[in-house]
Amino acid sequence: MTTAVAWMAPVCALIGICMAAYLGSWVLKQDPGPDKMNSISIKIQQGAKAFLMSEYKLLVIFMVVVGIIMAVALSPITALAFATGGVMSAAAGYAGMHVATRANTRTAHAAEQSVAKALNVSFKSGLTMGLCVASFALLGLSLWLLLLVFGIDIVEVAQMHENIGMVEGFATGASAVALFARVGGGIYTKAADVGADLVGKVEAGIPEDDPRNPATIADNVGDNVGDVAGMGADLFESYTGSILAPTILAATFGALGGYFATGDLVWALVTPLLIAGCGIITSIIGLFAVRAKEGAALHKALNRGTYVAAGIEIVVIFCLFAVWNSQSVEAQPLWLFGSVLCGLIAGLAIGKITEYFCSDKYKPVHKIAEAADTGAATVIIEGIGTGMLSTIAPIVLVALAIIGAYTFGNMAFPNAAADGGIAVGLFGVGLAATGMLSNTAITIGVDAYGPVADNAGGIAEMAGLPEEVRDRTDALDAVGNTTAAIAKGFAIASAGLSAISLFVSYQATMHHSIPDFALTLTDPLIVAGIFIGAMMPFMFAALTMGAVSRAAHAMVEEVRRQFREIKGIMEYKAEPEYDKCVAISTSSALREMMLPGCLAIVVPVAIGCFNPAMLGGFLAGAVATGMLMAIFMSNAGGAWDNAKKYIEQGHHGGKGSEAHKAAVVGDTVGDPFKDTSGPSMNILINLMTIVSLTFAPLFIMLQGMF
Repeated sequence: MTTAVAWMAPVCALIGICMAAYLGSWVLKQDPGPDKMNSISIKIQQGAKAFLMSEYKLLVIFMVVVGIIMAVALSPITALAFATGGVMSAAAGYAGMHVATRANTRTAHAAEQSVAKALNVSFKSGLTMGLCVASFALLGLSLWLLLLVFGIDIVEVAQMHENIGMVEGFATGASAVALFARVGGGIYTKAADVGADLVGKVEAGIPEDDPRNPATIADNVGDNVGDVAGMGADLFESYTGSILAPTILAATFGALGGYFATGDLVWALVTPLLIAGCGIITSIIGLFAVRAKEGAALHKALNRGTYVAAGIEIVVIFCLFAVWNSQSVEAQPLWLFGSVLCGLIAGLAIGKITEYFCSDKYKPVHKIAEAADTGAATVIIEGIGTGMLSTIAPIVLVALAIIGAYTFGNMAFPNAAADGGIAVGLFGVGLAATGMLSNTAITIGVDAYGPVADNAGGIAEMAGLPEEVRDRTDALDAVGNTTAAIAKGFAIASAGLSAISLFVSYQATMHHSIPDFALTLTDPLIVAGIFIGAMMPFMFAALTMGAVSRAAHAMVEEVRRQFREIKGIMEYKAEPEYDKCVAISTSSALREMMLPGCLAIVVPVAIGCFNPAMLGGFLAGAVATGMLMAIFMSNAGGAWDNAKKYIEQGHHGGKGSEAHKAAVVGDTVGDPFKDTSGPSMNILINLMTIVSLTFAPLFIMLQGMF
């Protein structure tokens, strides 16, 4: 199979890695400030590194066990791809966090001069993370595809389909690591955050990040392990899934239906990689559009970078499909540009809707802040209602994107669509997911700068910098809360589109090997699977929320103990025992993350071994409720957080008022919503779907035996 053009993907990935190295080195060359600031940053670095190393040790054991099972039940190559996906995801997260934990003090020092300089440092740190995630994912995935899929003769479509099943191991490894990283990091950061807020702010009445608060170092460490490393792993697996889903569909249609002509099949396989590779380059270009002057709207500067990258990406993708169209004989692939455009537009629109519900510039957050005047209960009620309401428009947009992308897909391959076989238009739906996450690098960059700014604010507070410095870092942090919610919206929406593509591949694969395989609502086992699948996100949310609650309880008791027993903390005469709080967050996160992470793999495999059709129903139910839960929890948490910050700006009595205390309680409830349970849902969806597809050969073998 001659697909020399596919080598463009790893080349773009290598360019992204080189740019990430340049940006990271630039950040590290900036002035870290005086020793007092740097010493605080070093404590955060040490805590973050210690947690990641402990987490990775557990993950190595998990990966080895699952890898051995894969090698025996599937193939050694699938197991090796699984390990590669996990290792590259962990490496991207570690590299990004290494820079982020050193950028915090440099951002704080830059904020002493201007908010524009602070934005420059923090955003370049975030883009370092973004480029590492996108480039590592594309490099690993493209090399596996070049080795196993593009390296065989195009006429061997059956072998191609079998080999791409091995590449699915890469996505499975990425998703497994992402789930543990999101859940573990989320439990860590929210245990510290809740403990610091409830005892420090509400009970002791001291400011956020006050050095007298024993949980403040753990809180700042948590920002990095949860919102940098965890978020990076989250987008790594979403990005991988968005590239692989249409590629798997193309191989499935080529092998099992013969819907693509030879030349079109080549293009269908390589196009997702090319779109992703171009996205890395356009994200680098978008960097130069992020500029802010003193007093300017920070969110506009960040949005400008995203929009510039998206605009250039649209032009490049159009040219890509125009070239394919000129070489196609039987199809009209230029219509697929419409499918990609559906994904891009839906992603950007969902981002704006998320901004509306989560930003302190708009009515929903103002209403939550207003509710704080009457106490914490009304804050919680208003926040829950806001989160539920925020699900409507994104779900409608995803539905419209699916319909539009499907329609354009059928128009691109009219002959295949007319055959009445499996819906070839769903290839367009897969490409819509690719388009939605094509600019993942800059999306993560805009997101990951937020935790750096948050850490910078904590360092400014602990180091006793002037109030104007904290005001600048708070301005960066407030925008960061919104951009983080927007990035979660992209990941959630793309997870739904990717899951549909993978679901169709699962259905086609099973039907090809088991002729009487069918997914119909008249089958009671399938209906039972739908209900069990719909329950999974709720059980997952309960497990992760309960984990945060237990860890936070231990943190609250420890902070109270130190305030009670260590004399002189409140008078700055004694230093709190920060390491005790770091140890509580670390041990709690590592202990609590294993059960929900393992269930996401064990449950679909167990159901698939029992009845593959029941697993189809299970996946349908899980995708539907998982997307709703993810949007609801992430947006409600983001709205509560910014309502608190809106009050801290001087509204409704400002800091220290009764309204502020009520808003802090709402923010505390929202913390595990937006940073633990909510963002883990899209990983749960992707992981269960890709695990089902990866283990499909095992299910087929077992059905043949019985």
